[in-house]
Amino acid sequence: MEKRPLIILTGPTAVGKTAASIGLAKAVGGEIISADSMQVYRHMDIGSAKITADEMQGIPHYLVDVLEPEEAFNVVRFQEMAKAAMQKIYAGGHIPIVVGGTGFYIQALLYDIDFTENDSDFSYREELEQTAGDKGAEYLHSLLKQADPEAAEQIHPHNIKRVIRALEFNRKTGQKISAHNEQERRKQSPYDFAYFVLTDDRKALYERIDRRVDKMMEQGLLEEVRALKDRGIARDSVSMQGLGYKELLAYLDGEISLDEAIRIIKRDTRHFAKRQLTWFRRERDVIWIDRQKTGQEEKKIVDYMLNILTEKHIIPGNGSGQE
Repeated sequence: MEKRPLIILTGPTAVGKTAASIGLAKAVGGEIISADSMQVYRHMDIGSAKITADEMQGIPHYLVDVLEPEEAFNVVRFQEMAKAAMQKIYAGGHIPIVVGGTGFYIQALLYDIDFTENDSDFSYREELEQTAGDKGAEYLHSLLKQADPEAAEQIHPHNIKRVIRALEFNRKTGQKISAHNEQERRKQSPYDFAYFVLTDDRKALYERIDRRVDKMMEQGLLEEVRALKDRGIARDSVSMQGLGYKELLAYLDGEISLDEAIRIIKRDTRHFAKRQLTWFRRERDVIWIDRQKTGQEEKKIVDYMLNILTEKHIIPGNGSGQE
């Protein structure tokens, strides 16, 4: 069966994916699917650097502003929603462009990774949740280090959901989830794809992150977080784990000063960008676009992508028909 086209544009936070994605979508007749774990939520606009209606410039966007902050969002749900969006985009004769910085989501969609649970016995999961509550995230992560050191290396200690999933997988199957994921990653993609990773000089990226955080505070991020708190969104809910939200909640709860909260947001966002780049370096089939080499102008970045898409026959070029 002929593979359908799929374009991915990712990279670390604050690198400038949004503007480049709009230029690309206009040039190829694409529609955009967000691969962002926070932009999916309503009422969380500033902290997620959510694309505005003006910035969309008429390009249809999917998986933006579709869930309430009380709802859980994870890789399985992303995969289901993104596949449904892709079917709609293909049906309209357009190309899906997946844009966002959540590498795990992109990998799951691109290689159609299977996340089916082995059974519906949740007793061990509940036991692990209890352990996390009693002894803390670090202790839980130490259990994973013993069971599956590779997975422990890849999963942040505070990402309790993924730590639990890895331990649960190990208990149920006797296998390491890191080996399972490696096996799944070796699968061939069912799509005819180009996987672009936009990057920049680290110093320039870090400066952009600091400026972005200052701008978010000016735009009213604190008020946005206060409104979510007043709405009764639990501090441990999935939506509140996003950068900017958990730190400002700590400030609102009187645990740290506002200056300290802002300092932590900047520091942790820089660390996050570093982890994102580490993830993309591990991925195969990626095409790096370094803004230091292409130039900073969006047009040059878009032209660079268009040349590669034409060479790979993902879009028609030189009068040739769509493959």
